[in-house]
Amino acid sequence: MGAVSTAPTSPAARVPFLKGHGTENDFVIVPDPDHRIELSASAVARLCDRRAGIGGDGLLHVVRSAAHPEARAMAAEAEWFMDYRNADGSIAEMCGNGVRVFARYLQRAGHVEAGDLAVATRGGVKKVHIAKGADGPVTSATARQDGDITVSMGRAALPRETVTVTVGGRSWPTLNVNMGNPHAVAFVDDLDHAGNLFAEPPYTPSAVYPDGVNVEFVVDRGERHVAMRVHERGSGETRSCGTGACAVAVAAARRDGVDPLVTGVPVTYTVDLPGGRLMITERPDGEIEMAGPAVIVAEGHIAPDLLVPSETAAI
Repeated sequence: MGAVSTAPTSPAARVPFLKGHGTENDFVIVPDPDHRIELSASAVARLCDRRAGIGGDGLLHVVRSAAHPEARAMAAEAEWFMDYRNADGSIAEMCGNGVRVFARYLQRAGHVEAGDLAVATRGGVKKVHIAKGADGPVTSATARQDGDITVSMGRAALPRETVTVTVGGRSWPTLNVNMGNPHAVAFVDDLDHAGNLFAEPPYTPSAVYPDGVNVEFVVDRGERHVAMRVHERGSGETRSCGTGACAVAVAAARRDGVDPLVTGVPVTYTVDLPGGRLMITERPDGEIEMAGPAVIVAEGHIAPDLLVPSETAAI
């Protein structure tokens, strides 16, 4: 049975939400285990609005895989499906920081414990490990946030087609890295050269990414240590991007001649983002692991008007 359109009109019908972030890549979390809420693109955009809504770089719709038509085929592997939306309401394949926050929510809600679990996404099933906190696992009573969360992000694909990115009269070649979503990685001398990143940086040829692309600008900080800024497709510049950090580590390994698929030796890069630090490891079999924090910061109920589709909302 599909989801039903839900636009609560009374306090009893209010929909709960939580707010969380992973290295300051922040998300509105909407728990909906039985997939009873149909979130329109306009409703998601209003919820993610930082002035008129709750505010976030994206939205994590928490649904049991068996209850969602896009995830039923993955239900045997993963009980929970991360129905991820960009801040503009568009649907995205994956979000690395989002998976960590998604897992932290499941832990906080008592659906899972510290240890291993699987999360279904449009980019496939992701294996997740929740580390125990210093004083034990997270509980709903203590709401502890200790312990990094590690996500197996799968393998990167490196399509041959590439683009040149241009900002403020400067141009850079990029490496095309696909982490379940597309990334164009440019190595630059100064992160300020990326400009404001509110809008997608121009690139040519545009046909390489007909649905848009996440663009990363990267500088070196030391051996196996880089810093980056990112324009996320559908969200603008964000404080962090998990799949982007993975793409950057993959690109850096190729540039530095330490491709694990060639050397047979795993390589780890420290990736600094405006919102914090992620550790990215690529293994000789191509599997990429991302480790970093995830924090739940608030919870409450959504004002009913925010969930009304825009075409029926009062003006």
